[in-house]
Amino acid sequence: MTALIVLGAVLVVVIVLVWWAVATYNSLVKARTQVDASWAQIDVQLKRRHSLIPNLVETVKGYAAHERGTLEAVVAARNAAASAGGVDPGRQAQAEGQLTQALGRLFALAEAYPNLKANQNFLQLQGELGNTEEKIAYARQFYNSAVQTYNQKIQTLPTNVIAGVGGFRARPYFEAAGGERADVNVRF
Repeated sequence: MTALIVLGAVLVVVIVLVWWAVATYNSLVKARTQVDASWAQIDVQLKRRHSLIPNLVETVKGYAAHERGTLEAVVAARNAAASAGGVDPGRQAQAEGQLTQALGRLFALAEAYPNLKANQNFLQLQGELGNTEEKIAYARQFYNSAVQTYNQKIQTLPTNVIAGVGGFRARPYFEAAGGERADVNVRF
């Protein structure tokens, strides 16, 4: 009779441990999926940003044809940022930081051309780009929050045991590159 009670207790403990392991694994998968989905949202907004920039550059070209160096720098930075997409957050953040700096120079250039500042197409593109920048900032915030939750889960006891066995690895934060940390003032 005691052997039967001990066997039953062992069976209950095994069932509880298996249930806990499955539930823990599933919560880690959900957290990892949230990180992936939030990264995809950043990527969507960055692609939108990259699509707006050529139109903005074309609009500025008509007014500032002799400012070729600035325009080429914006195009080069945009192309570098577009090609860095989907690689990793660190490389993407660096490329986007360079693009942000180039855009700052482009908007500063617009200060020298009063007719450009009054151009409806330019103003509309500038507004769209500003809206997109806000969406990118929100998406980065959401991604970093998802990464924080995920990284905490895989590093805390006893979940880290399941994370190690399941091959869950820490994800990097999307951090602003050096030039992107400074305030960007764009005024028209």
